Amino acid sequence: MGDQPTDQPTGVPNGTPRRGRDRQPLDARQRRSRTPLAAARPPQYLVIGHICADLQADGSVLLGGTALYSALTAARLGWRTAILTKGAFGVDFQGMTIPSLEPYAGLIDIIVQEADGPTVFVNEYLVDRRVQSIRHWAQPIDLRGLPTHWRNAKILHLGPVAQEIDQRQAASLPAGFLGVTPQGWMRDWNRQQGGRVSHGPLRIVPELIERIDSVIVSSDEIPYARSVVDQVSARRLGVVTFEERGARIIHPEIGTPRGTVATRRQTMELPGFKVKVKDSTGAGDVFAAAFFTKAVEATSSAESAGMFANATAALSLREAGPNGIPGRDEVEALVAAPRD
Repeated sequence: MGDQPTDQPTGVPNGTPRRGRDRQPLDARQRRSRTPLAAARPPQYLVIGHICADLQADGSVLLGGTALYSALTAARLGWRTAILTKGAFGVDFQGMTIPSLEPYAGLIDIIVQEADGPTVFVNEYLVDRRVQSIRHWAQPIDLRGLPTHWRNAKILHLGPVAQEIDQRQAASLPAGFLGVTPQGWMRDWNRQQGGRVSHGPLRIVPELIERIDSVIVSSDEIPYARSVVDQVSARRLGVVTFEERGARIIHPEIGTPRGTVATRRQTMELPGFKVKVKDSTGAGDVFAAAFFTKAVEATSSAESAGMFANATAALSLREAGPNGIPGRDEVEALVAAPRD
């Protein structure tokens, strides 16, 4: 696993699929190549994080992770979207067939920094809780591999799933709106051998935390992240999601000058939308992208952003995987419909 990034933008994400041992190193000129789309049109929504491989009980592999689900959501809501990630896709790896990113080429511009394999998660469900293991780690993303014109994205979404984003590197990136879903900064495991994931307190360096416009955590994560949510919500937007039950939005009291630390905050509980749930995978990442894209609108309030995100996440529950992510018209219709 090299230390320098190998950038492979779409066109076809991760280039032409290549089989494990047949992959050849690219020279410097190839690493810096850009497609016409990537060169001409910077993204509006940029998410950084590992696209991961979820190993299923039958040995098959599904792609997932915050980067993929959030980027697909933003794209289907009408945003020009890009991902900076690291891994290997469209390859055979350790007896697993890793799917290609090619199906997403028409929706998202993707740069993949090369690794010998993707980050591989194994999820086991014991009674009412999920136990996670990481079988392989694709190592950190080198943020120096971010193209210059991608740094002008209106929204920068940091979506670590497994300690792959260096916080101090991230603090140096410009952002019109900086949204963070920090679950991967709370995970720990044996980096060399792989193993079961444990969780610890969320710590974010001061130079990054003071720039965050919104942080979103789940109800399972809030015990580890309460201090960070408190710090962010004193200036901007802290969010706790409760799956199909909705979300809690915390923000400075109305009238607090922007950029100052509020002494008093407001909290609102926004109920979820009732739908028939088929699969909840990725719903939190769908919520996050929808919330961030709505929150940057000049006419949007914290409440309207939360309602929009709840509706988007609810609609995504009707189908398995990313195929259920809805478009903007469907989301707005649900928000406008009478509630029971």
